[in-house]
Amino acid sequence: MSQSKKRLYRITFINQGKVYEVFAQHAYQGEMYGFVIIEDLVFGEHSTVVVDPTEEKLKSEFSGVKRSLIPMHAVVRIDEVEKEGVARIHDLGSNVTTLPASYLPQGRGGPGKDG
Repeated sequence: MSQSKKRLYRITFINQGKVYEVFAQHAYQGEMYGFVIIEDLVFGEHSTVVVDPTEEKLKSEFSGVKRSLIPMHAVVRIDEVEKEGVARIHDLGSNVTTLPASYLPQGRGGPGKDG
């Protein structure tokens, strides 16, 4: 990769039950432990009449944001990409299972107690 070419990253993370996919020129571990910083978000400049409402929502949500700190546990993946795609938000989906709230079998009162 030449020095003059800017790097571009696609960052996928979970926010409020939705999957966000954004593009940024910088993505790195922050000074604040447990956070990934994304800076210089990139949104497509559309010259056509067709406008993607999801990308417009993201553009509005991140309007005026200089950098964003994303909790590491929310990051799904970070990819260095050749070119920008469409930023989007989509549902988490039904193929994701949350961890159980308790590891104790039902009917058990806990350690040292008879169920």
